Amino acid sequence: MMHYLKALLFAIVSSVLIFSCDIMNKLSTVSSPDGSLSVTFSLSESGNPQYTVQHGEEQIIDTSGLGFEFKNLPPLRDSLQVTSVERRTFDETWQPVWGEQKEIRNHYNELLVSLKETAEPQRVVHLRFRVFDDGFGFRFEFPAQKSMADSLFIMEEQTEFALTGDHTSWWIPADYDSYEYNYNETKVSEIDASEFADENERVDRQIGNFNAANTPITMKTEDGVYLSFHEANLTDYAGMTLGVTEDLKLVSELVPWADGTKVKTKPPFSTPWRTVQVSKSPAALAESFLLQNLNEPNKLDDTSWIEPMKYTGIWWEMHIGKSNWRLKEAAEGSFEDQGGSKHGATTENAKRYIDFNNRADIKGFLVEGWNTGWEYWGADSVGFFDFTTPYPDFDLKEVVDYAKAKNVALVGHHETSGQAAHYETRLDTAFQLYHDLGIHHVKTGYAGGVIPKGEYHHGQWMVRHYRKVVEKAAEYQIGINAHEPIKGTGLRRTFPNMMTREGVRGMEYNAWSEGMPPEHTTILPFTRVLSGPIDYTPGIFDITFDEYSDGEQVKSTLANQLALYVVLYSPMQMAADLPENYLMNNGNLHPMFQFIRDVAVDWDASHVLDAKIGDYVVTARKEKGSNNWFLGAVTDENERTIEVSLDFLDADKTYEARIYKDGQNAHWQDNPTAYEIEIQEATADTMLEIGMASGGGTAISFEIK
Repeated sequence: MMHYLKALLFAIVSSVLIFSCDIMNKLSTVSSPDGSLSVTFSLSESGNPQYTVQHGEEQIIDTSGLGFEFKNLPPLRDSLQVTSVERRTFDETWQPVWGEQKEIRNHYNELLVSLKETAEPQRVVHLRFRVFDDGFGFRFEFPAQKSMADSLFIMEEQTEFALTGDHTSWWIPADYDSYEYNYNETKVSEIDASEFADENERVDRQIGNFNAANTPITMKTEDGVYLSFHEANLTDYAGMTLGVTEDLKLVSELVPWADGTKVKTKPPFSTPWRTVQVSKSPAALAESFLLQNLNEPNKLDDTSWIEPMKYTGIWWEMHIGKSNWRLKEAAEGSFEDQGGSKHGATTENAKRYIDFNNRADIKGFLVEGWNTGWEYWGADSVGFFDFTTPYPDFDLKEVVDYAKAKNVALVGHHETSGQAAHYETRLDTAFQLYHDLGIHHVKTGYAGGVIPKGEYHHGQWMVRHYRKVVEKAAEYQIGINAHEPIKGTGLRRTFPNMMTREGVRGMEYNAWSEGMPPEHTTILPFTRVLSGPIDYTPGIFDITFDEYSDGEQVKSTLANQLALYVVLYSPMQMAADLPENYLMNNGNLHPMFQFIRDVAVDWDASHVLDAKIGDYVVTARKEKGSNNWFLGAVTDENERTIEVSLDFLDADKTYEARIYKDGQNAHWQDNPTAYEIEIQEATADTMLEIGMASGGGTAISFEIK
């Protein structure tokens, strides 16, 4: 009888436990508003937080564990119990100061799970999931508590994404200092950056794990689902890379401090959102606003001074070797092989560009190399840039006044050579100078190893620095275009003066290296550009620049260069070539330059009409406050013809379509500058054939007749 009672009691307890688990499973699943995507939270038998993700009938993330290891406390991974589960639905529509869309809908279902350790020190942590129709994000939130009252040192964040297949992936190495690589297309199991081992000899490159990737990393499953893994709202935390395990898990690997610690913090604090954008097509992936929606609303009371613009600049001429950043001879150990022998940033040369801008109706003008110290750029010494003292052959005030008289706005420039700590001591003085001169845009640069030595561009020290610069710039009404930056994570919503950034293997590489293959710009919209605007600096008309080239060239056609203004989004777009290359022999503006004059930089609507990652992309955008539309299409090394519906145009309206396209026999290598311009009528019912040469493209402006 006793044995029977024990067995009965065991059965009852087991039933209660199973029933409780069933209830917990129901309570811990949260779905997207349209029901297509669901995330399920659970605890393992050991009390480890974990989750799975379902998209329609397909499981896209298998059971994935979560946790932390600390320097001064036991790990926080097991022995956790759920103390409460809260749910809510949120739905708003907000208007960005500038961007790809006039309005953005922020609609998600949220699950907040509160957890507590069953054993000492009984730490409390919250895990928040937000599930959108186009993906999901989750983060840990650590409230203030006695058991973690002192400084907290995170040694590892153990966030997992357990893949359900060996997906096709587009990735770059997990370099702690740079995102400036060509994208690879391989299976996830084949992610291997060991070919870049020599990069680690540079002071501004460090790959800690060759079987890891930087984010965003984008994938396609066998069933045709697209996934892009990234992070949102990276605030006072280390940047995340993703290591690949043999069983196809992506595991978070944070960029370390010089002492090996990953994150130094103190509760209360939140981790960045770990994000996965999910779609059934590349087009839907590119049109996602999940990252911005996981950031805080705009914090700037006055944004009237923030102005998207196109700009030219004393820049490309130094990359191809026509002129140089420095006035004096290079110091030992500096980047002495860059540029030509004469100084580029002179008052006379600046006025020449300004005159061109005035004639071409291009608002912005960038000057690099105007301030003293460039002869030491890259040298192992500190403090050679002061950001306020011009070289003797450059009169800053005279150039600014001349630009204003010609309705041209100067874009300031601060190259730090990676000396971030020194730059912080000069921020107020440098920004005050630009503010007093009425300059509202600054391009910053961090080309070199980070000082303090031992820190990395993507570590927490520099994440704090980049944020400090953006916030300080806002105080002086200055927008930032950051080069050698931390990746975009949606911060432009909170600080819309964070205009654009490099963070890519961009146009300059074509000037002095093997450059990028034609497919590069067909991959970027679905990888790097998912993180935010990209200062890719298109618009090169002298594709081969034979006068200065030793065989280098831009691997695209002229029409492709025009299409990039639509395909690669930025609120600041550079017409990067030399002014003389935008002119014909008779002195008139090149006919193809008209598209650069016309194309917008701020939009009411954006649509990817057709795309295959690595092959081609076709994008259309509607100019903000206007009825004008623009279309850009680019292809890889294969010539192709694509039929595109123009149903994005306003119904019952007839447009004049001005088509800038590859000429007969155009080819990125053999005949890159051949072009044709065609004008035809178009309506929303038009089916348009777009033909593109190898490495080619098409750019179209639509204006209501």
